[in-house]
Amino acid sequence: MNEIGENMKSNIVLIGFMGTGKSAVGSRLAQQLKKQFVDMDREIENVTGMSIPEIFKRYGELRFRSEEKLMARKLSERENMVIATGGGFVLLEENIEALRAKGVLICLDASPEEIFNRVSRKKGSRPLLKKGTTLEDIQALLQERELSYACADIRINTSGRELDQVIREIIEALRY
Repeated sequence: MNEIGENMKSNIVLIGFMGTGKSAVGSRLAQQLKKQFVDMDREIENVTGMSIPEIFKRYGELRFRSEEKLMARKLSERENMVIATGGGFVLLEENIEALRAKGVLICLDASPEEIFNRVSRKKGSRPLLKKGTTLEDIQALLQERELSYACADIRINTSGRELDQVIREIIEALRY
């Protein structure tokens, strides 16, 4: 595999709705590119000593978004990473600006149906999804966040695709 262009920013920041594959893609992409992988949600859990659902339950979304903002600032100082953000990371412009300084933003997309199927298996660990979440709820949230996801430098659809296909497409897109 050829080296990726030297003018490329040091970090790769994966954004997108929950269930689009940011953690799975990020982990494998980091291995292939020999970069450090950071899952922001896991980092927040390590720092706070609480799971994301626990933070939401005890302190609410505002506290979580505050932790997310602090983590974005902290990670913006580092280089040579693949960073998987949480689905709502893009809701705060300050987060985007912090990680864009040293990173290229790649939005992973998936169809509402694919997202519904993927997140239905993990509803307990998805604080913004309630037990009765429907496909329509996911479609509405996706529509609500679309403008925020539009900040991406590159967009990749993960629906019905193997991890390796998605990673190859990202690497090709980064070569510009």
